[in-house]
Amino acid sequence: MKIVFTGGGTGGHFYPIIAVVQKVNQIIDKENILGVKLYYISDSPYDKEMLFENGLLYEEVISGKMRTYFSFFNFLDIFKIFFGSINAVFKMFSIYPDVVFGKGGHASFPTIFAARVLGIPVIIHESDSTPGRVNLWAGRFAKKIAVSFLNATEFFPKEKVAWTGQPVRKEIEEKAGKIEALKYFKLESELPVILILGGSQGAELINNTVLDALPRLVQSYQIIHQTGVQNYQMVKKQAEVVLGDSSYKSRYISMAFLNPLAMKMAAGVSDIIISRPGSMIFEIAAWGTPSILIPITNTHLDHQKKNAFSYARVGACSVIEEANMTANILSGEVDRILGDTKEYEMMAKSAKNFFKPDASMKIARALVDEALKHEK
Repeated sequence: MKIVFTGGGTGGHFYPIIAVVQKVNQIIDKENILGVKLYYISDSPYDKEMLFENGLLYEEVISGKMRTYFSFFNFLDIFKIFFGSINAVFKMFSIYPDVVFGKGGHASFPTIFAARVLGIPVIIHESDSTPGRVNLWAGRFAKKIAVSFLNATEFFPKEKVAWTGQPVRKEIEEKAGKIEALKYFKLESELPVILILGGSQGAELINNTVLDALPRLVQSYQIIHQTGVQNYQMVKKQAEVVLGDSSYKSRYISMAFLNPLAMKMAAGVSDIIISRPGSMIFEIAAWGTPSILIPITNTHLDHQKKNAFSYARVGACSVIEEANMTANILSGEVDRILGDTKEYEMMAKSAKNFFKPDASMKIARALVDEALKHEK
């Protein structure tokens, strides 16, 4: 049995794939399925160590990105897409998997195209409330379609689509206990904790606003701030200047990146989370933690804004748009949510209800069943 996984080279595509692979491996071990090979095909490995740990063989296929605005790179990327698609056909023919799982993103196009040409069954998953172009196209011929947001079902054939929720890695899904997490970060037990997540690359606007609000926030709260690797040194230096000789300086912790253990601990200790509304929404929902989401302005199809407001409609979060993002507004919103026990508990409950814990297993089961059927 051979299964190919493919998706764009971002954490939003990569980590849900890993979550599904973990469940596929669980099924393989439980049912003693022999001769299994799992592949990950994309334009970059993203995390070689994680691929190795989960038994994924990496194959590189270049791809281009067709931007919705005029750019000279669109011309160059046409050739990348063309040659990447030809390369993918040859690689897929040599592997000839029983099923392909597509997570969307421009890097998944060549592999899905090759599967279409070779008549290999395709199953896809869409994380956003409005599907991307590759998944919209793949949805026309995919055997099954899974979506994270209920309103995304409207874009696909009703007989093939299912609202499964978002696959979340097992090591992230369950948060650590609060006492253990407090010790890990050396935090005070009496004060609420704000967790700030800007994604693995960080978010400049969020970082700058947090720095502006820092003197006010540390008076009442403790802060764990994932700055992003590229922004870490700059944010750390500015925070030292902003806080100066403040007696509350120890209440602020900045980290370049939160590995799975640190993320699990941060989830266990945080009372509120400030984040971009990408795939992180579903990890926040799994933890049942109220959040403030700040969508990026003018993304393709306004994915982040639509994701944020879809999540807000269930009552699990508050949304601050970038145009309104100031230190006073951010601090005021944190005060409002943490100061209203009734609303806080309602948001926490809504977040937990939004999360579908069996998403990874449902998709993994569909992949294994399709692969075994095709193998016969």
